[in-house]
Amino acid sequence: MIRTGIGYDSHRLVAGRPLILGGVELPSELGLEGHSDADALCHAVTDALLGAACLGDIGEHFPDNDERYRDADSIELLRAATGMVREAGFAVVNVDATILLERPKLAGARRAMRERLADAIGLGPDEVNVKASTGEGIGFVGRGEGVAVLAIATLRRAAEND
Repeated sequence: MIRTGIGYDSHRLVAGRPLILGGVELPSELGLEGHSDADALCHAVTDALLGAACLGDIGEHFPDNDERYRDADSIELLRAATGMVREAGFAVVNVDATILLERPKLAGARRAMRERLADAIGLGPDEVNVKASTGEGIGFVGRGEGVAVLAIATLRRAAEND
């Protein structure tokens, strides 16, 4: 049995916060606003994994009104969600994500993001893909007001020895 899930997240860019995507802190004057570390890439991937396993969404498991998750490391939330997926009897096949962000450019950081995500999910870096695009000056992404991320995850029913 193969399952596919889609995840989406967006956060506003603000002064005074770090810009963390895929567990990698990027040099930037603006960071992402949120209850946790606001890592929109991890959040979208987490939702894709949970969705593929029919386990709800990130807000159900790690609500933003729960103080336990204030400033939480989203890589650790992703790791926990991956554990839930495995407990439900699934193995992760691969993940693909697209980050929509006007700046900074992400080409130099995508490999590190792939490696951090892969480690948290228990995959090889060649089974996690991270792409980046801009908003071409259109919408909140294009105006540099925030970031949006789309992710897709593929799962398979795990065999006894997985």
